[in-house]
Amino acid sequence: MKGLIQRVSSARVEVAGDCVGAIERGLLLFLGVEQGDGEAVADKLADKVLAYRVFSDAAGKMNLSVSDIGGGVLVVSQFTLVADTRKGLRPSFTAAGAPADAERLYGYFVERLRARHATVATGVFAADMQVSLTNDGPVTFMLSA
Repeated sequence: MKGLIQRVSSARVEVAGDCVGAIERGLLLFLGVEQGDGEAVADKLADKVLAYRVFSDAAGKMNLSVSDIGGGVLVVSQFTLVADTRKGLRPSFTAAGAPADAERLYGYFVERLRARHATVATGVFAADMQVSLTNDGPVTFMLSA
């Protein structure tokens, strides 16, 4: 399981022109599920996302997490994160989790976040989504569990 987090001033996701999820200050998380991922991996990554220190403290150092600042988390499924791009000019998605397994684990991951954090919004799994964001910094990190 891989998560690409971006520190944002705001972010929103639309499906067919309708806003399905939006946050103000917080983290936009693109989530990719790989074959073999399970609930233990999802738990570990969820804990990491909520505790990862990417927000500035009073001294201007990245010492605060999204939980510390009470920010939002917007989770968007993105299987392309697990693509193998080492060979050729076309990505391979053989490492991606099967759609049904990935959707179940994505749902589990979101529920894990919601159980521990007040503001969690989502996109729609496997939908054609338009994501808008204002990256704050920019600050972007790839996380693995």
